[in-house]
Amino acid sequence: MVRASGSQPPLRPEPAAAPRFPAKRPLIGTRIRERRLSLGWRQTEVARRAEISAAYLNLIEHNRRPVGTELLNRLAEALQIDAAELTSDREEVLISGLREAAALADDQSIPVELEQIGEFAARFPGWANALALASRRADTLERRLVALSDRMTRDPYLLTTLHEVQSAVTAVRSTASILAETPDIDESWRARFHANLDGDSQRLSRTAQSLVAYLDTFEDDAVPMSPQEEVEAWIAAGQPDPADAPTLASDAARAMAGELQLAQDRDRRLLPDAELASTADALKLLDPAALAARLGRPLDLVLRRLGVLRPGLWAQSGLVICDGSGAPLFRRAPPGFELPRPGEGCALWPLFEALAQPQLPVQRLVETPGGARYLAWAVAERLLPMGFGGPALSRAQMLLVPAEAQDDRREALAVGPACRICPRPACPARHEPSILGPL
Repeated sequence: MVRASGSQPPLRPEPAAAPRFPAKRPLIGTRIRERRLSLGWRQTEVARRAEISAAYLNLIEHNRRPVGTELLNRLAEALQIDAAELTSDREEVLISGLREAAALADDQSIPVELEQIGEFAARFPGWANALALASRRADTLERRLVALSDRMTRDPYLLTTLHEVQSAVTAVRSTASILAETPDIDESWRARFHANLDGDSQRLSRTAQSLVAYLDTFEDDAVPMSPQEEVEAWIAAGQPDPADAPTLASDAARAMAGELQLAQDRDRRLLPDAELASTADALKLLDPAALAARLGRPLDLVLRRLGVLRPGLWAQSGLVICDGSGAPLFRRAPPGFELPRPGEGCALWPLFEALAQPQLPVQRLVETPGGARYLAWAVAERLLPMGFGGPALSRAQMLLVPAEAQDDRREALAVGPACRICPRPACPARHEPSILGPL
């Protein structure tokens, strides 16, 4: 059918069915209106080009009518724009940030127009982005201030170091006062006081330097905020030389890293890298017990060496080692496995199950709250560092490897990072409420 010149095209029926695009498209109408206004066109002109009524276009622009695929393509053609530009969800993150800003608003006397957030983000993206960033930064700074304040009153390393500084200052002042107020003191006693003054001043200097280096880590968000976290960042960086690693700012972290390297060197001498790698490649099986039997080495040693070297099939493995109190000695998470803050953990981890039954290996398929599954092997050992006359100390190690697809049908043990941040409501091992909602 050929239309007469200048005649109006027939209006197509207005769609009544649900849109064929995903339902979550709240800003298509706003984008259509912004595009039309940027071209300087009236609604009637765009409606004529898209072959719909101006009244229906007005409803669309106010996000009161769905836009199906066919109509969307006609509107995009009429507005001389790609249809993908009208349907992209680039504002979703921005809208989420604006909702967070609204939730953090202190002044509740003036309510925030939540229903207009999408409109605001689409019409004024620059201002919306600036507001979201400012709110997020303010919230980050507030959280950091609270964390630093809490740390200043509870950090055991900081408190001990400050006490040491105070003790050294008191000793220096006391000795200096005695020397200043007793001019006729015996020469032998004077020599003793001078020696004490020298020793206390050196102790004060060393402690003050360590304290300054530790406090310097407070200024950089990228630097971990405790010696244990410093060491874990150093492990994640590939364990560079502690003398050269810039991440090891505190003397405590450097000492811990040195001790860890000594322990790994002892394990490496007992089971060299080349022997472990070649045997693991030849076995081609994710079974630490079979590998230990092939090597003729203790299982606990094989678990530690696999978690550090990570040869072949074990390239994605993670390793957690703790002492009898549950304090972490080494932590490297496999991909996707969330580790809590040092000193915390899930009581259902096979690591702690192994502590309760030394020398008896534990193997479990575990599942995180996010649905990721891992094969876990754990074993604990008894150590006698002070001989038979001293107490037996415990050490447990747990090796984790992402589970393959064939393991998905097995029943898994539901574990989490720590009770405070675990969303599982009906956990038999829970000892404190979670700050998260139920899973």
